[in-house]
Amino acid sequence: MILFLRGHTYKYESEKVCRIFFPTAKITFAEENAPEAADEDRVIAEKKETENGAVYACMAVVGGKTAFAAVKEDPSKAELIEENALAAAMLQALGELTGITPPWGILTGVRPSKLMRKLIAQRGEAQAVRSFQTELQVSPSKTELARRVALAENDAVALSRPDSCSLYVAIPFCPTRCSYCSFVSHSIASAKKLIPDYVRLLGEELRQTAAIVRELGLRLETVYFGGGTPTTLSAADLAALLDTVNASFDMTGLREFTVEAGRPDTVDEEKLRVLKNGNVGRISINPQTFSDAVLENIGRKHTAADIEEKYLLARKTGFDNINMDLIAGLAGDTPEGFAATVDRAITLAPENITVHTLALKRAADLVTGGGETGSADHTPQMVEYANAALSAAGYAPYYMYRQSKSLGNLENVGWTVPGKACLYNIYMMEETHTVLACGAGAVTKLKAPFGELIERIYNFKYPYEYISRFPELTARKAQIAEFYVQNRKEHTDG
Repeated sequence: MILFLRGHTYKYESEKVCRIFFPTAKITFAEENAPEAADEDRVIAEKKETENGAVYACMAVVGGKTAFAAVKEDPSKAELIEENALAAAMLQALGELTGITPPWGILTGVRPSKLMRKLIAQRGEAQAVRSFQTELQVSPSKTELARRVALAENDAVALSRPDSCSLYVAIPFCPTRCSYCSFVSHSIASAKKLIPDYVRLLGEELRQTAAIVRELGLRLETVYFGGGTPTTLSAADLAALLDTVNASFDMTGLREFTVEAGRPDTVDEEKLRVLKNGNVGRISINPQTFSDAVLENIGRKHTAADIEEKYLLARKTGFDNINMDLIAGLAGDTPEGFAATVDRAITLAPENITVHTLALKRAADLVTGGGETGSADHTPQMVEYANAALSAAGYAPYYMYRQSKSLGNLENVGWTVPGKACLYNIYMMEETHTVLACGAGAVTKLKAPFGELIERIYNFKYPYEYISRFPELTARKAQIAEFYVQNRKEHTDG
């Protein structure tokens, strides 16, 4: 498919809208004045200036079918200007062409709840809801979901202060690589020789980061060990890293400490006790599905019975805050099968259940290898069932994000019982305060304590690169202090 952009520079936005309707298509961009070929699939996104203002138009020719739509810029509607007016025209034309009505309308961003919170603060709740449904063309059910999440986040956001920060620790190793995974993670078999040096240098980066936190007078609010699967490490290596965090940082203000123990084939009683003794209060044990056949399809080497066994072991060890991840749209799953998975998770009664929609990421094995996925037609039914069942069971949505190329253009939502929302998830998604990140592939996100400015510092992506170029990586940490000094100066001078 060729995307023609004429009279505007909204390349990113135009591609994102196309991806809503054609998530796996190869999209190339034509030059401004390139001619069209009659036999090629194409989308023409155009801005035309007229005597009465700008008009945004889209013509799509795909599979021998043609559709056209135009939207006039309306300055009285705050959201329906510039790129959003263009997106509205594209949505209308591509919807007519494909028969698809995207539930999130023209929204392509990762954080719809953040936008909802912003609109509520600016205009009030009722007007924010109307804006979502009219100007942004979001369905009533997704608007209500965004509203519920936005309101649920307020208490957690209110806890964050200008001197708050969180810590993310990356453990990019797994027992095996799941077919849907696009994270930089390595199977333990291929990366085992790297682990001793990785753990040693990660400990050093944690100590350096803690020194910066002390120097800047920051307050550590949450810690999150993610991956990969952190519990792929040995009990001794886990203990060493947990000890480093607890000894290096001032933990007196800590509100939450999470470690992903997502794969049950990496969990045993010794590791659970290490986590418990290491100040960890929240863990994830992630089924993704309770179907053995679907587990096999995605490359997992354990059974649904193993998931329940390790979950109950975690309870026995004393964990009273456990998350379970589920994925709608996995290969071989059905609406009935996913409903059974949701029901089983609810019966086990973890404090958090996170419902993900399968995203067709280009680095995932199921995409690069042409693997099987679930049905985009069935995935909305799966998600709707989960939403209804979780609400009926007393869970409430507390954070949300979206990914490109998700089946059905759907979302990922965290559900919680009262009082157990994961603060780190809210802080990360709502960009409430700085998240300092350590480890391979980790991204530090600096949030100005007095303003909305956000800057990122990227660690090297792969463990071998992280190890071999560690001095370069630690030198980048100087940017953290520079960012804070500059922002505080601007605040004082202003």
